[in-house]
Amino acid sequence: MRTDTPRPIRLKDYRPPAYLIDAVDLEIALHPKQTRVRSRLVVRANPDAAPTGRKSASLGPLVLDGEGLTLTGIAIDGNPLDRKAYRIGADGLTIAKPPAGRFKLEITTEIAPDTNKALQGLYLSRGVYCTQCEAEGFRRITYFLDRPDVLSVYSCRLIADRETVPVLLSNGNLMERGTMDGGARHYAVWHDPHPKPCYLFAAVGGDLGSIASTFKTMSGREVELAIYVERGKEERAHWAMDSLKRSMAWDEKRFGREYDLDVFNIVAVSDFNMGAMENKGLNVFNDRLILASAETATDTMFEAIESVVAHEYFHNWTGNRITCRDWFQLCLKEGLTVYRDQEFSADERSPVVQRISDVRALRASQFPEDQGPMAHPVRPDSYIEINNFYTATVYEKGAEIVRMIETMLGRETFRRGLDLYFERHDGEAATIEQFLACFAETSGRDLAPVMIWYEQAGTPRVKAALSYDKKARTVRLDLTQKTPPTPGQDKKQPVPIPVRLGLLGPNGRDLPLKLEGGETLRDGIVHLTAARQSFTFCDVPARPVPSLLRGFSAPVVLDIDLSDKDLAFLIANDSDGFNRWQAAYAYALRVLVSLTQAAMDGGKSSGAGGYIAALGQALADRKLDWAFKAELMRLPSENDIAREIGRNIDPSAIHTAHRQLSGKIARKLGPELEAIHGKLKQKRFQTDAKSAGERAARNAALTLLAARRGKADLERTADHYHKASSMTEASHALALLCAAGAPQAKSALAHFRDRWQADHLVMDTWFAVQALSPRAGTLERVETLMSDPLFEITTPNKARALIGSFAFNNPAEFNRADGAGYQFLARQITTIDAFNPQIAARLLTSLRSWRTLEPKRRKLARKALKSIADAQKVSRDLGEVVGRLTAE
Repeated sequence: MRTDTPRPIRLKDYRPPAYLIDAVDLEIALHPKQTRVRSRLVVRANPDAAPTGRKSASLGPLVLDGEGLTLTGIAIDGNPLDRKAYRIGADGLTIAKPPAGRFKLEITTEIAPDTNKALQGLYLSRGVYCTQCEAEGFRRITYFLDRPDVLSVYSCRLIADRETVPVLLSNGNLMERGTMDGGARHYAVWHDPHPKPCYLFAAVGGDLGSIASTFKTMSGREVELAIYVERGKEERAHWAMDSLKRSMAWDEKRFGREYDLDVFNIVAVSDFNMGAMENKGLNVFNDRLILASAETATDTMFEAIESVVAHEYFHNWTGNRITCRDWFQLCLKEGLTVYRDQEFSADERSPVVQRISDVRALRASQFPEDQGPMAHPVRPDSYIEINNFYTATVYEKGAEIVRMIETMLGRETFRRGLDLYFERHDGEAATIEQFLACFAETSGRDLAPVMIWYEQAGTPRVKAALSYDKKARTVRLDLTQKTPPTPGQDKKQPVPIPVRLGLLGPNGRDLPLKLEGGETLRDGIVHLTAARQSFTFCDVPARPVPSLLRGFSAPVVLDIDLSDKDLAFLIANDSDGFNRWQAAYAYALRVLVSLTQAAMDGGKSSGAGGYIAALGQALADRKLDWAFKAELMRLPSENDIAREIGRNIDPSAIHTAHRQLSGKIARKLGPELEAIHGKLKQKRFQTDAKSAGERAARNAALTLLAARRGKADLERTADHYHKASSMTEASHALALLCAAGAPQAKSALAHFRDRWQADHLVMDTWFAVQALSPRAGTLERVETLMSDPLFEITTPNKARALIGSFAFNNPAEFNRADGAGYQFLARQITTIDAFNPQIAARLLTSLRSWRTLEPKRRKLARKALKSIADAQKVSRDLGEVVGRLTAE
C-alpha cells in the first residue's frame, strides 16, 4: 500500500496534556482565499501532568497541532518569538522552551476556505463560511492543543464583508456587533462562558435567511432560538424549529436538563461530511436534516429531522457540559445521546414502532460491522484515524448498552445515577469508568461486568431451549451465550445480558413467571451472566410458547427453535408489540432463506403459505395501528437474508427469493392489499404520527402489489406517483417504477427532474431511486449519471445519494457476477480520497462483508480492494479501512 503507515494511537498510552489553555480569544477575518486567524491563548503547565515536586515548572516543549496553515506571526506575552525558538512541522508547531508559569501566546495564521474540499476546519459551502472541528478539524484553523481534554473559555470576533456576508455567528452569546472600514465590513463578538474542547468551536458567515422563535425554560428564562438556511427556504425550517422546542421541553421533563445560554442557533449548510454537529449554542447541520415540507421531504426525513435536531440539542449536556476525556470515550457522548434521542422519538411517536425502527437499523449497520473485519469494541483500544470510528458500533450499540443499564437498574434508579453523573462531572472530560461508577453508587450494584460490553467486540449469540415437564408443571429455560472471535480478540468473556421474557399459555395470554424457590419475576427479566444458565418456572399448567428478548432487551442474536406454528401464534397473540413483529420478521426470514437455497441449488423451498396466512390475519386485526401494520408488511431486506445465511452468499439468488415471496404475498393477499391502498389515500399532508403511519402502510401495500408486475399493478403505481399528496408517496412510487423497469418509469423520472431540478436536496432522491434499481443495466445508468450536470462528486450528499445508494443498498446490482460494481466503486473511492478522505473511507465500508460472498465474487471484490490499496497515494483514513478489510 502506497501510504504512510502512522503508528496507532492506543488507549493504554493516554497521558494528561502537558499544558492547558484556560482562555481562547479568536479574531477571524473571513476571506475565501486568505482568511486571517489571530488566536490569543492563555496557557499554563498542567499540574496533573507535572512530576512530583515540579508543579510550577515547565513541562518541556509546547507541541501544538496544526495542518495546512500558513504562520504569519507568533509572540509570547507580547514579544515576537525568534525563528529559532520554534519549529514548524507537517502536523504542528513546537515551542522549545515556553515560560514556566502562565503566559499569553498569540498566533496568526492564514487559511484558504475555498480550496478546503475535505470539509474539515473552515471551508466554504455554496458561498457560506462554515466550520467542522470534530474530531480534529480545529488544527486546520489555528495551531492548538487539539484534544478533547483541553477545556477553554472561548471568545470569537468575526470580521467579514458586510454586503456578501451579513450573518456572523459563533458559540455562546452575542456580546457586540458593529461596522468598520467606513461600513464596508462588519464584525460580531461572541462569548461562550462554558469551558469546552476545541472540537465544539464553531463559526459561520454568509448571506442566510432565518426563522426565529423563543423558549421559556423551567426556571423562567427566555431563550432566543433561530434557524439559518439558504434564502428562499425559510418556510422549510419550521418542522426543525418545532422539533427543537419539543426536545428542549422533553429534556427538562424527562431528565431535568435545562438549557444554559441566552440563545440557541442552528445553521443548515449544503456541504457536510456528517449529519449534524452539536457545537455549543451553534449547531451546524447538513441541510437535508433541517429542510422539510410535504412536497420536498419524505416521512422518513421528517422523522430523521426530529430525531437529529433532538440528538444535537441533547448533546448540550451529554457531550458539551460533560465531554469525553479522549476519543476512545466517544461512545460516552454518542451512545448516551443516541439513547436519549431514541427515547424522545418513542415518546413523540409509537414506542413499539420506534423500537422496531431502531433494531432494524442496528441489524442493518452494526451487526455486519460486528461480524466482519471492521469489528471493534464500543470503546476501541486503538485507532489510526479517529474519523473511522464514528460507527454504528459506537453510536447504536453504545445506545443499546445504556438501555441495558436502564433495564438492569429500573428507570428510577437509572435516573438517579444519571443525575449524579451530571452533578459530579459537569464541566469535565469524563470516562466510561466514571459514568458507570455513578450508577454503581446510586444502585449499590456491581456494574464492573458491564465494562466487558464496552471492551469486547462482536455480537453475542444467545441460544435458548425450553423444556416442559407436564407432571411437575414446570418449564426449564436453558440459555447459553457465545461471542464469535473478532480481529484481535480470539477469546471472549461472557457478558451480562438482561433477557426480558414472557410465557404464553394456550389462550395466548401471559402466564405468571414464578421461579423455582418462590420468587415471582414482576419485571419479566432474567439475567444471563455466565456462559450457561438455567431458569425453572413453576405452576405452569400447559406447554407455553416462549416470547424471549422482549423489547429487544439486549443487542444479541437469539437462536431458538420455534416451529412455524409457534411463530404464527406469537404473531397473533404476543402482548409485547416488538416480539409480535419479531415473530413475523423471523418467520419471513425463514421462508426467504429457504427460497434462496432453492434458487441456488434448484431444490424445493418450504412453503410460504403459513407465513402469508399469519400475515393476513395480523393485517385484519383492527387493534393494530397502521404504523405497526406497515412494519409487518416490510419483508426482511436482502442484506438481512445475506447476514442470516452467513457465508458463500449469492446476492442474485437472494434477490430472486425476495421477489418470489413478495409476489406470492401479493397474489394471495391481493384483495386485502388493494383495500388498504385504496382506503388510506390522503388528500392533505399532516405530520402527526397517525397520518405518517397510514402513509407507511399504503406505501407498504403498494410495494407488495407492485411485485406482481401486472399491467394493472404498474398502472396503479404510476397513478400513485402522479396523484401523490406528498414526497413520501411520490418518491416511493418512483422507486418502485424504476425497480420494476416499468414503461412509465422514464416519463416519471423526466417529470420529477423537470419539477425539482432547481432543488439540489430533492434531486438527491432522483439520483438515489435510479441507483437503487435492482435491474440489469443499473450500473451503466449510474455511470451515466456521474456525468449529469446536476451531479457533483465533491458534494457529500450527492456522492452518498448516487454512489452510496448503489454500493450499500443495491446488493443485486452492486454484487454483479462480473465484478464491475466493485471496480466502479474502487475508481470512485480513489477519486474522492484525493479531496475528501473521510467520505472515501466511509463509502469503502460497503465492502465490509466481502468475505461472506461466494468464491467468484469474493475473488473479484478482493481484486477491487487491492486496486485501492495499490493507488499511488492513499490517505490515512482510507488506508486504515482498506488495511482492515484485507488483513488476514
